[in-house]
Amino acid sequence: MSATQSSAVLLLPLAKELDENKVTPGVLGFIVFAVIGLAVWMLMKSMTKEMKKIDFEEAPEEPRGGSNGDAAAGDSGRDAAETADAERVTADKTERAD
Repeated sequence: MSATQSSAVLLLPLAKELDENKVTPGVLGFIVFAVIGLAVWMLMKSMTKEMKKIDFEEAPEEPRGGSNGDAAAGDSGRDAAETADAERVTADKTERAD
């Protein structure tokens, strides 16, 4: 009889004492969970280190004109650009359909 078979025969009575309807993850489940937790912790630590290296300074916004006429002209230019983008997307879709 091999060592595996003999250990199975010795442990079989112990398994009968357990509730057969209860399923637990066991040691393997704990090890997998611990490894995943450790990996997440290491990734977070590395990400924090890399984020500290970034020196980002946001450029200040350009001041807009104080009158309503200037703001309205800026808005209409933006609307024209959005309309042109929408027309281009529509044209692309129709070309693909053909």
